Amino acid sequence: MALTRDSRETVVERARRDRAFAKALLDEAVTLFLNEEPDTARLVLRDLVNATVGFEQLAIATGKPAKSLHRMLSTRGNPSMDNLSIILGVLGKQLGVKLATRAVKAA
Repeated sequence: MALTRDSRETVVERARRDRAFAKALLDEAVTLFLNEEPDTARLVLRDLVNATVGFEQLAIATGKPAKSLHRMLSTRGNPSMDNLSIILGVLGKQLGVKLATRAVKAA
């Protein structure tokens, strides 16, 4: 019998032990938002929160209830840009990443 494991568990565990992987997940989440894939971006952020700060600490850092943060980062969530900015800021600080944008020429 083959052993199976939820891929989200694998992602969260790797992000916990591999800071470069966690930073790459943050980059991927932001890229997904910018490329109009918010559903997937929210799920990546949820996994990243679980792997790093946790929802209780995120609630303290943002001043938002943990339950509301869970809803925002769920499949049906719809965080405002203000809330998203706050969440990204907390994650960036936790990972030592400064988020910035840059323009690139279209091909």
